[in-house]
Amino acid sequence: MANVIKIKKGLDINLKGKAEEVMLSGGTSDSYAIVPDSYHGILPKVIVHAGDKVKAGTPLMYDKNRPEIKFASPVSGEVTAVNRGEKRKVLSIVVKPDATIEYEEFGKKEVGSLSAEEIKTAILDAGIWPFIVQRPYDIVASTTEKPRDIFVSAFYSAPLAPDFAYIIKGDEANFQTGINALAKLTDGKVYVGLKAGSALKVQNAEIYEFEGPHPAGNVGVQINHIKPVNKGEVVWTVRPDDVILIGRLFNKGVADFTRLVELCGSDATMRGYIRAIAGCTISSLVDGKINKDADIRIISGNVLSGTKVSKDDYLLAYDNQITVIPEGNNADEAFGWVLPGFGKFSVSHTYPAWFMGRNKEYDIDARIRGGKRAMIMSGEYDKVFPMDIFPEYLLKAIISFDIDKMENLGIYEVAPEDFALCEFVDTSKMELQKIVRDGLDQLYKEMN
Repeated sequence: MANVIKIKKGLDINLKGKAEEVMLSGGTSDSYAIVPDSYHGILPKVIVHAGDKVKAGTPLMYDKNRPEIKFASPVSGEVTAVNRGEKRKVLSIVVKPDATIEYEEFGKKEVGSLSAEEIKTAILDAGIWPFIVQRPYDIVASTTEKPRDIFVSAFYSAPLAPDFAYIIKGDEANFQTGINALAKLTDGKVYVGLKAGSALKVQNAEIYEFEGPHPAGNVGVQINHIKPVNKGEVVWTVRPDDVILIGRLFNKGVADFTRLVELCGSDATMRGYIRAIAGCTISSLVDGKINKDADIRIISGNVLSGTKVSKDDYLLAYDNQITVIPEGNNADEAFGWVLPGFGKFSVSHTYPAWFMGRNKEYDIDARIRGGKRAMIMSGEYDKVFPMDIFPEYLLKAIISFDIDKMENLGIYEVAPEDFALCEFVDTSKMELQKIVRDGLDQLYKEMN
């Protein structure tokens, strides 16, 4: 029987626009791209040029500081552009796909007969290593340090998040193979977090079930409740979709970057799942499925920690969700400040809409609704932050870059997404996730 952990602090934001468990058309893109900014802790070195022919699994770039970490093309075709910004920063590497995808052959392998080094080499050669992330620093995992443990959260709890129980259908064997491969890479354990009552069966791992509001599905929260990260320790995290990707590598012998992408949100006219390949254009996912006449925001990811994108941008590396909500620029609320606000969401129950129960759905737009001001030490973060950390004090230590305080307050355990709810409820309107990201990046440079 799995261990059950109940999360009491947190917040479920019940938004309109939930996806149905149906497959939608789309996902066939006229170009695919790797966007280096999707990956943290790397310095990209491009090894292809416009006009080069590549296969799915062919390296397009590598990390200058760790040349063994390669980033592979998700499709076969012709490299059409290497886009650069200021100081020749690599913005994206674009590939025009072939009509039929050709794959680099890495050979099917039986995980049980492989050593840890052989598994690591296979993942590195196929360009799949960047999907393994380490804590501390929330960066692409080091290849030279063996993790204390590996953590996989096999469910999502963010607003309108995809249902992993639907995503994994037909890929159960690949998921298990991925878990088996990860188990070889640590002397510790692989911990898999499941939603309470999940029917998913996983072997060769220690299972914990989580019950409670978001962020129960965040892997950082699960690490904090199962086995926290101390100074000097390294743990790895892998998204469940990417565990499937690792499993496919060994079961099929190719780097197959296909994934199910959820399209959801109140301004999506069609909602469901689209079979696509990582790095596809946003337009290939949303064309004909969103409200054309409305002022909308398209988000790669969820509304709390996702990235604002346009139809011309590309699906980011770790995302399997496209959310479409109102921008709010044209919202007209005459005398809105004196109206009772029956349809408005409020964490503090300022508006009477909460009387209508937990099942009431809200259509929330992207407006900040207020101006930035100094951080208010009100304890509001603590109400939605279920980790054994003082979030306000940690954030102040990050802002002042007091390394000793940051270490003592738990900087090595956290990632920006852990502060997404704090940012949502913040009356100071501060960009808390950006503060944490910048703090982790500075600390990584200082320590390395």
